[in-house]
Parts: sequence; structure tokens; C-alpha cells
Amino acid sequence: MKILGISCSPRKQGNTETMVRASLAKAQEDGAEIELVTLAGKTVSPCDGCYSCQRTGECHVKDDMQDIYPKFIEADGIILGTPVYFWSVSAQAKALIDRTLAVSMERTLRNKAAGAVIAQGRNGSTGALATLNSFFIAHRMVIIGNAVGFGSEKGAVEGDEVGMRGAGALGRAMVRYLKSGKL
Repeated sequence: MKILGISCSPRKQGNTETMVRASLAKAQEDGAEIELVTLAGKTVSPCDGCYSCQRTGECHVKDDMQDIYPKFIEADGIILGTPVYFWSVSAQAKALIDRTLAVSMERTLRNKAAGAVIAQGRNGSTGALATLNSFFIAHRMVIIGNAVGFGSEKGAVEGDEVGMRGAGALGRAMVRYLKSGKL
């Protein structure tokens, strides 16, 4: 069983990545093979709405998303993390979400376990969580849960015991679900 964690933060080793890593660490402790992808420093261009992927099965935009598509396919579970930007997801998360149109015709993500990790300053997790859950629902994924951590400054989320415990619990819950065979 393989769980893919994606940090959609533009900040390397920031709060979002810290929380996704916490989820993956607990999943690994419980027997999952894990992989972390960080979008920081990568180029994931927005979807240009050409719909050529609906005819060809491939996105014509050649960027770092081409390396992420196979990881989506190989994963049994996906933990998607984003910081809150103006009460929603980061631009990087939105670009990644929109670019999955290329795999929607083949229903590549259907029935994969899904979980959301949100890192926020003071508020805004509701909008970001709604966006991620809408993405999961649109692809007919199975939502396992979510975790929200608080802290704006880099590393601050490590002091949020509830958020970090929730991130770990998400990783463990995903493994339990995947082991149950109820896909």
C-alpha cells in the first residue's frame, strides 16, 4: 500500500510540509510505503482549458506536473496539504487540482483514499478544506479525514499539539482504511 503526500506550499520545509510529513511518518509506522512531493520550487502551470487531454488522455502542458501524474496513479492514498491563502488553497494547490482534469476521463483517482492537511495563520481553514474536499468528491475519492494546524511563522505548527496529533492520526486512519480492503 502506497500513500502519496503532496505539500502545495510555495515555502520549502514550512508548516504545510511539516504536517504532511507527520501524516506520512505515522502511515509509514503502520506499514505504508510513503512518498512526499513538495511543489515548492516546482512549476505546475495552470490549466489552460484547451480540453486536449479529454481527447488524448494527456495534458499538453509540459512542466513538473508530468512527473506527478504517475505518482497519482501508483498511490492507493493521497494526502494533499495546503497553506491557507485568502480563505482558500494556495495557487500551487489550485493549479495541481485543475491539472488533474487530464486524469479525470480515465477516473484515475476514483476510490483512492484521500485526506487534507491545512496549515493556517488565524483563520480560513473552512474555505481551503471545502476546496480540497470538493476536489476529492469530484474525483470520487474516499475522504478519510483532515487535520488543521495553526501557525504563520515557519516552524510554528510544530508547537500546535492538536494539529500535529491530527496530522499523525490522519496518516494512521488512512492506513487502517486501506488495510480494511473496503475500496
